[in-house]
Amino acid sequence: QVRLVESGGGLVQPGGSMRLSCAASGSPLDDFAFGWFRQAPGKEREGVSYIRFKDGRTRYADSVEGRFSISRDIAKNTVYLQMNDLKPEDTAVYTCVADRVTIATMIMLGGNGMLARGVGTLVTVSS
Repeated sequence: QVRLVESGGGLVQPGGSMRLSCAASGSPLDDFAFGWFRQAPGKEREGVSYIRFKDGRTRYADSVEGRFSISRDIAKNTVYLQMNDLKPEDTAVYTCVADRVTIATMIMLGGNGMLARGVGTLVTVSS
């Protein structure tokens, strides 16, 4: 059973940067895809970044393309979300999910029904 623990949220000013971490444990991760999803108050959940753990292949939502970067550290079994040029509209609870699925499947399912999900971490972008 895979467990995910997120860290790194908090308050940041517009234009600032922040890095979120998602530490995984409990299973080899070679055949896993990871995704970062966010949900702001009153809004639907949005998938923002995805990575295939085995080879580091990534995909991004248009809303964060060029500002966010997802990566993984194989030795640490950890996935990172580097967020740059943050905007107030990036304010949300960010949650890490993972499963033995393709990135395309994770996107199609909207991150629902994944094998593992973290509890989420709040990112607030405000001056």
